[in-house]
Amino acid sequence: MWAVARRPKWIALLVLALVLAGVFAGLGKWQLERSIANGTPLPETTETQKPLQDVTQPGQAASETIAGQKVSVTGRFVAGDTTLLTGRSGGGTYQTVGHLVDAASGASVPVVIGWADERRAAEAGGERVADGAELTVEGRYYPAESPDQDAYTKGEFSAVAPARFVNTWKAFDDRMYIGYVVADGSTAKAADLGTIADRAPTREVQFDWLNLFYAIEWVVFAGFAVFLWYRFVKDAWEREQEDAQDAAAATEPAAAHR
Repeated sequence: MWAVARRPKWIALLVLALVLAGVFAGLGKWQLERSIANGTPLPETTETQKPLQDVTQPGQAASETIAGQKVSVTGRFVAGDTTLLTGRSGGGTYQTVGHLVDAASGASVPVVIGWADERRAAEAGGERVADGAELTVEGRYYPAESPDQDAYTKGEFSAVAPARFVNTWKAFDDRMYIGYVVADGSTAKAADLGTIADRAPTREVQFDWLNLFYAIEWVVFAGFAVFLWYRFVKDAWEREQEDAQDAAAATEPAAAHR
């Protein structure tokens, strides 16, 4: 059989089978790496407070790896740019979002200041801290929410969406952090609002068994490509053996009649 396998035709087919097997094995490796990466807990560094500019930069999208990171940022809240959200977890009927201008970078950052059950009290809380004084806000930083997440009801919004704030804030110079800060109790107290119930993010994740299954599947495909080549060669060899036997059988009667 190996005499057949060494023929140029079958060597070329073997090369093709090995190339396909290599591609399938590469895809299997990629799926395996994804399953391992998805099963690895994110780094638990969120509890070490850092200056906001050390965590991210204006215009830089916040990744899930820094979601819930404790940060501090010093700046001034802009009067008249208070936004109220409703339908959110963490406390209160209304949550107050202020427009803070970072003193270090001059960029804007949305800050969820606190909550109140009455709309008037929530608005007053936002304006209370927008008195022109510089304030250091401590809290947790989260990726921006999309306006598409809004549970819009009767002119009220629920998402902390910087993409919407750029159209509603009066004082804005196009530099913005693409995320938001949920302030801790000190800022909420200064605004005479309730503190948003916020805690360290959960870092527990499940191993991705689906990606592992796909990885095994690609390895099977790689093996099947080589096996298919083997079957083709064996079938060709068996056909040649059968043809040789038929030819020998056909010559025996002719020899017997002589």
